[in-house]
Amino acid sequence: MITKEKAIEAIKSLPDEFSIEELMDRLILLNKIETGIRQTQQGETYTSEEAKRMVKEWSK
Repeated sequence: MITKEKAIEAIKSLPDEFSIEELMDRLILLNKIETGIRQTQQGETYTSEEAKRMVKEWSK
């Protein structure tokens, strides 16, 4: 989840005129980054070897 402050910063970084789609894309990206940071801090990550093993299993 992103903070109101980060959402406001994202809006301020956009040009004076922008589409709703551009704003939504920016907010979705920020949310995904925040989620990744939270997951990393909580140890919810995979090693390279684990990821390779998972991809190999998926491609069967």
